[in-house]
Amino acid sequence: MALIGSRERTLWAPPRERATGTGPTAGLALAALGVGTAWAVHRLVPAVPMLTAAVVLGIAAAHTPRLRTRVRGGCRPGLSLAGKRLMRLGIVLLGLKLSAGDVLGLGWATVAMVLAVVAATFCGTWWLGRRIGLPGDQPLLIATGYSICGASAIGAVSAVTDSEEEDVVTSVALVTLCGTLAIAVLPLLHHPLGLSDAQFGRWVGAGVHDVGQVVATAQTAGPDALGEAVLVKLMRVALLAPLVAGIAVTARRRTGTPSPGARRPPLVPLFVVGFLVMVAARTTGLLPQTLLDSARTAQELLLAAALFGLGTAVHLPSLTRTGLRVAALGLTSWLVIAAASYAGVLLTT
Repeated sequence: MALIGSRERTLWAPPRERATGTGPTAGLALAALGVGTAWAVHRLVPAVPMLTAAVVLGIAAAHTPRLRTRVRGGCRPGLSLAGKRLMRLGIVLLGLKLSAGDVLGLGWATVAMVLAVVAATFCGTWWLGRRIGLPGDQPLLIATGYSICGASAIGAVSAVTDSEEEDVVTSVALVTLCGTLAIAVLPLLHHPLGLSDAQFGRWVGAGVHDVGQVVATAQTAGPDALGEAVLVKLMRVALLAPLVAGIAVTARRRTGTPSPGARRPPLVPLFVVGFLVMVAARTTGLLPQTLLDSARTAQELLLAAALFGLGTAVHLPSLTRTGLRVAALGLTSWLVIAAASYAGVLLTT
C-alpha cells in the first residue's frame, strides 16, 4: 500500500524564497493579523469556530488583489513557517486537553466504538480516495482529517510524510468545509433521529472533525451534550499519536537504506513525543487550572495562525482540476462517519 507519495516535495520552504534573503517577520505579522480577525469573527458569530474562520480568511487573503502579491512574495516565508512550525507547537499543546482518566471514564464500550468509527472512516476514505484517482498524498491526508481531528491531524501527518503543499491545502479546505457544514446540519437531525441530548453529544464527538466544530455543534443541545461530545472527541484526538507514529514507520520502511547524508523520517516525530508528554502531565492532575486555560488559549492561537498560513497557499482555480473527485470523496466520507458514529452511539448507549 503506497501511503506515501513519491513526487518531489516543495512544502513550506521553497528554495527560491530562502535565496532571496527575505525573513519570516512580514508573514508572521500577517498571520497574527489573520488570527486577530478570526477571533473577532468568532466573537461576533460564536457558531463560527476561530480555526474555521482562520482558514477562510487565509484563502481570502490569497485571492485579494492587494494582498495576493505579498502573500506569494515577501510574506511567504513567514506564512510557511506558521503553517509548519506553529502547527506542531499547537498539536503539542493539544495534549493538555486530554488525560488518561477522561478516556477510561468513557467506558470500554465507548472506546471500542470510537476505535471502530475511526478505523472505518480512515480505511474507507483512504481506499476510496485512491480508487477515484486523487493525486499524491490527498487520500491519506483527507482520511486522517476526517477520522481524527480535522486540519490539526492533516498538519501532523503532512509533517512526517513531507506532503506537497497543494495536497495539504486541498485536504484542509475540504475537511474545513465539511466540518462547517456539520455545524448547520447535525443539530437539525437531533430530534428526528430520536437521540437524547447525551446521545447527540456522543454522535457529534464521534462524527465531527475539528474540536472547535464539535463544540459549536454540540452546544446547541445544552451542557450535557457538550460534555459528552468533548470527551468522545478527545478520545479521537488521543489516536493522533499512534496514527502519526505508524505513518512515520511506514515512511522509514519505504525509504529503505538512506544514501550517505540523506535524512530519514524520524521513527517517532518530536512533536508527537511532546503531545504524549503533555497528556501525561495533564493525567497527573498537578497542573493548575490557570496554566491549562492559558495553554488552551495559546493552542488555539497557534493553530489559528497555522491554518491561516495554510489557507494563504490555497489556489482556488487549481482545485478545479480534481474538484469533482475531491467533493465526491468528502461527501461520501462525511456520510460514512456520520452513519458509523450514529450506529455506534445506538449500540453503546
